[in-house]
Amino acid sequence: MSEQNPLISPDQLPPAKDAPPLSADASIQAALGLFETHMRNEGFAINTMKAFASDVRLLGKYLGIGQPIGKIGTNNLNDFLKWLLEERGVPCSPKSYARRVTTLKVFFGWLHEAGVLPNDPSAAVIQRSVKSPLPNIPTEADLEKALAVSQQMREGSQESKADARPHLLLTLLLLTGIKKGEAMSIVPNHIDRNNPDQPMLFIRYANPRLRYKERKLYLESEWLDVLDEYLAKYKPPDTLFTCTPRNLEYILRDIGDEAGLARGLLSFENLRWASTMRDWRANVEQDDIRQKLGLSKITWRETKSKLERLAARENEKEL
Repeated sequence: MSEQNPLISPDQLPPAKDAPPLSADASIQAALGLFETHMRNEGFAINTMKAFASDVRLLGKYLGIGQPIGKIGTNNLNDFLKWLLEERGVPCSPKSYARRVTTLKVFFGWLHEAGVLPNDPSAAVIQRSVKSPLPNIPTEADLEKALAVSQQMREGSQESKADARPHLLLTLLLLTGIKKGEAMSIVPNHIDRNNPDQPMLFIRYANPRLRYKERKLYLESEWLDVLDEYLAKYKPPDTLFTCTPRNLEYILRDIGDEAGLARGLLSFENLRWASTMRDWRANVEQDDIRQKLGLSKITWRETKSKLERLAARENEKEL
């Protein structure tokens, strides 16, 4: 494996503000330790920190964990990515490959911005056209059928008692795009009714490291009527949903089955994408969508790419 020396000697550069105590002669191992501290300080998600650290260790395995960071060039990184795809002997999914490219850009971009490296070897890394598969999300026609079914469940019939919970859950997910864990953590006082015409849901996190994901999401005034019906029947003592996460999945499955939809189409993940696509089609500001989903700017890159591809796929079907 070849090495590329930097064009400028590190000692010719002025020290950057808040620069980590590293030099270009430091090893990948030494840089990784400070990179992990940097990620913690910047509020990276725990799973992102673990994944990025694992990717840098994998680079260290390929180049040698003691390799000086100042002697790593663009060719080394391109060779590493080729090794991951073609020579390592372990499958590298499109999603993992894209994340590892992101890791390189974040890691070496940080070293460059901090003044440790005179140039960023990841800036010119070759982006292979490896795309992760698109989710199979319900269409608007599918959602209309599902909403009609959940409304019927809300109203009840001779065969079954009225139950607002299916309609409450389905409409909540379509309005907010929240994850299953976030739905399970809602307590009634997280719903702000101060302005009945524009109620809001506050997403809270007990873990201080995840506080950056906290956000407020807009609901609809009509949704409060469904909520009141649900609260009157279930009287939740603490969290809004008194059942298990699996039970919520069963509720979505039953709605989908009754609506004649493919099994699994109405999942938390697919409804999150469906909610996001509604915002995308409505030309909501991209950063507003990102914040609504509680995504970091790094994670948003892949999400945005998928939204663009989903929109393109929809346009092709309409032609």
